[in-house]
Amino acid sequence: MTPPDHDTQRHRSTEKRPHNLLGVSLPRCVVFKSMLLRTATLIVLALFLATPARADDIKVMTSGAFTEAYQQLVEQFQKTTHHTVVTTFGASMGGAQDSIPVRLDRGEPVDVVIIIDAALNPLITRGHVAAATRVPLARSVIGVAVRKGAPKPDISTVDALRQALLHAKSIAYSASASGTYISTELFARLGVADQVKGKARRIESERVGAVVARGEAELGFQQVSELLPVAGIDYLGPIPSEVQQVSTVTAAIATKATSQSAAKTLIDFLASPAAAATIKKTGLDPVTR
Repeated sequence: MTPPDHDTQRHRSTEKRPHNLLGVSLPRCVVFKSMLLRTATLIVLALFLATPARADDIKVMTSGAFTEAYQQLVEQFQKTTHHTVVTTFGASMGGAQDSIPVRLDRGEPVDVVIIIDAALNPLITRGHVAAATRVPLARSVIGVAVRKGAPKPDISTVDALRQALLHAKSIAYSASASGTYISTELFARLGVADQVKGKARRIESERVGAVVARGEAELGFQQVSELLPVAGIDYLGPIPSEVQQVSTVTAAIATKATSQSAAKTLIDFLASPAAAATIKKTGLDPVTR
């Protein structure tokens, strides 16, 4: 700053000089230094406020069980943090070309992976996901649905579920974690594996509820959180606890993540108490830290 000229100094000499708290007039050099300090402080503050916080693009791959809660929560996250979240949806398991394991195997870029925990271990083994970053988000159970307006079979007990499967003309189950359990374990445990073999089919790259809504299957099995949002179906309830499979939806950071700090911020938000109510209303049981 250029020192004031003599005209300015003479003009200021006619003004009242500031006083300290004791009423003593302050020397001109003290007043001048004080003005310089205030000006510098205001400039630094203005520069800080004018500089936006760094916003990153976060690439996420998520499976169906967490989709409904995720979409609502990500909208809040983006508004709060100004990060941009780019999302790809796919099954936790299976060989479909749009499933998460296949996408990762062919090298698609990603920062955060959200899938059923049982499907995460193979991805860690193959070097796609960092084991130390895994965070549980929610617990998920399997439910049953029929087409809207169709007769509603009793599935409240193990025997009732067995009878519903035997009497159904067609059955659909997912190509992901719940469907793997249904087809490889549940049918056998209920003693109906041979009887349903010709009428049960695996649904890939589509929600089971959509198939049921079109009338292409009488009974549909999938994670409850994936059935509830589907129009055109009636949700019957979860399968009995004696034969239920509880899965944990888990988030983790990819080993090749380019936005690791932002990825961690997103996962922390999804696992926070602030996200619990949204997770619960979509048919999941939140796991908060």
